[in-house]
Amino acid sequence: MKLNRLKALIGCCLLFSIRSFAAPVDSLHLSDVLQSHMVIQQNQPFKVWGEAKPGRKVVIHADWLTVPTEVYADANGNFMGIIPVPKAEKGNFTAHRIDVTAGDEQVELSNLLIGDVWICSGQSNMQFSVKEMTGAEQVISGADQSHIRLLNVALNFSETPLENFKGNWQVCSPESVSGFSAVGYSFGKKLSDNLNIPIGLIFTGIGASSVQAYIPKADLAADTMLNRVYLQPYLADPKSKEPVDGGFSFEKVMRPYLLYNAMIHPLVNLSIKGVVWYQGEANHLERESYVRATQTMINSWRRDFSQDQLPFYYVQIAPFFHDREDPALAFDAYFREAQEKIADLNNTYMVSTMDVGDAKDLHPKSKKPVGERLAAVALNRAYNQLDVVYQGPLVDNVECAGRKAYVSFKAETLGAGLQTNDGQPPRFFYVAGADRVFYPAEARIDGNRIVVESRKVADIAAVRYAFFNYPVTNLENKEGFPALPFRTDTWEEKMK
Repeated sequence: MKLNRLKALIGCCLLFSIRSFAAPVDSLHLSDVLQSHMVIQQNQPFKVWGEAKPGRKVVIHADWLTVPTEVYADANGNFMGIIPVPKAEKGNFTAHRIDVTAGDEQVELSNLLIGDVWICSGQSNMQFSVKEMTGAEQVISGADQSHIRLLNVALNFSETPLENFKGNWQVCSPESVSGFSAVGYSFGKKLSDNLNIPIGLIFTGIGASSVQAYIPKADLAADTMLNRVYLQPYLADPKSKEPVDGGFSFEKVMRPYLLYNAMIHPLVNLSIKGVVWYQGEANHLERESYVRATQTMINSWRRDFSQDQLPFYYVQIAPFFHDREDPALAFDAYFREAQEKIADLNNTYMVSTMDVGDAKDLHPKSKKPVGERLAAVALNRAYNQLDVVYQGPLVDNVECAGRKAYVSFKAETLGAGLQTNDGQPPRFFYVAGADRVFYPAEARIDGNRIVVESRKVADIAAVRYAFFNYPVTNLENKEGFPALPFRTDTWEEKMK
């Protein structure tokens, strides 16, 4: 098969060479994700896979093992060996090496660390770089963190699942961190500081992308709702029959399954610790289908990575006014409400950005708190550090009594108690009577509850908190985690 034809078929430039795993090869190559400077997931099997001459013996030797692993390339030249990896030790940043040989050919992977690997994925607020974030200069100047390793997976699209991608593992430094995900790096830095083990971060995503873009085609087809909402409209579009290249377009990043094929599938043989995800703006007018799609995506990734309990922590979309300063507009609030339901799936959790958003900026620059909140979730839930607070106040009960309402929160979410981050009364409480007309309400902290009152509603029937498009909130617990938006009514959403 000619090299140019392979380029056209695969549509991306590869690290070692451009090739197809379906065709026999004559030389030794490793998967693109297996590189020097990477972090190898601790305490899980590590797959070493690639291509060699069909039938040739491939010898894999890791310097932490006394006996090499031997496998043979199959008729198509594909091979895979699986080697054990020890548990990471705190403060141990020993550089390791793996040598892979086939006949007289050899590939050496050096400067490897054993620690934890996390995938960071989603759209623009996850892609948003360190150099753009609040406090960028200080973050970058302090980024000589040789025990953190970074991998950016280059943008690509594919109609069929790929084995290859473009991207290089890099040692974290002021130069390499500058263009990396700000949320991802803030997450990894907090883990590194707390755990004192190597951390590997893989960013694979792109701005403006939709959730359906990250779901395998077969999983979309297998679900009646997802097939109807996402897959069939695309397959009926003439664009689905056209060749797809790797260049960006706002339309292309919304197409189903293409990003999964090109940017997730090449990674699935890796053992990883978990996933952090920040996406939703591209689907913000959806409700039930988005919940179903995201849960389907999580389950499909868990299956394909062969880790059925893979931790998956995600970010609720930030406040944004959509160029309309009208507190009656609540379509994003209903979407945030839908996002909460994703966490009905086991081993998932959602963090809020309601207090660190910017109502007039879809891409708020305060990214450090977002990453650190994801890290707090991971420390508590994935690393069993049960003393780490990771939740913000979550409503438990609302008692309405005439002009007043009393809001109580789940005890485990209160931390050391309620406060506001600016010393002012809690903002963005609204109340309505039986007429379903909402009015702003006064609110005050009373111990571990909020007392809400309005002179305009004599008999409160419903209470809403931060339930419109763009409230940047001030209510939190004393550990700095924001109270989550809520509503007590079940009144149908009115689209405007």
